[in-house]
Amino acid sequence: MIQDNFIKVAMADLKVVNLTGILKTTGLGSCVGVTLYDAKAKVAGMAHVMLPSSEIAKEGTLNVAKYADTAIPDMIEKMKALGANVSRLEAKMAGGAQMFAFSSQSDTMRIGPRNAESCKEMLKKFAIPLKAEDTGGSYGRTIEFNCETGMLLIRSVQHGIKEL
Repeated sequence: MIQDNFIKVAMADLKVVNLTGILKTTGLGSCVGVTLYDAKAKVAGMAHVMLPSSEIAKEGTLNVAKYADTAIPDMIEKMKALGANVSRLEAKMAGGAQMFAFSSQSDTMRIGPRNAESCKEMLKKFAIPLKAEDTGGSYGRTIEFNCETGMLLIRSVQHGIKEL
């Protein structure tokens, strides 16, 4: 897809758009790319979530986009400001891979799966249906979300291209 209307979402970042644009994030390993979409208002949002909970935050000023429990509520508020209605929002997500094998089964080493679980918990909290996902595995992904069509394109070296 050759496009000049890409809106880059960096790591620990989130963006919202309306009417046109393609939200894109790269480097999703254990991180999760969460998209929200209101098809009627044509408002879309994407967050590149790095960690499951802001409770572990050590930085002085909290980067809300970095954590599942703060990124999703913030994205919802930003989308509402552009005309989205929470009752119409639908989610898609990708990432949450277990990028490294550890001999210990410690929960702290399950960053990817915990990120995906935390994102799902937040979606449930806001009663937002998860329409599609491509999570888990042990490989990285790049995702593109089209604000006009609501289509999520997932690219990975190991698995090619998927459309959700």
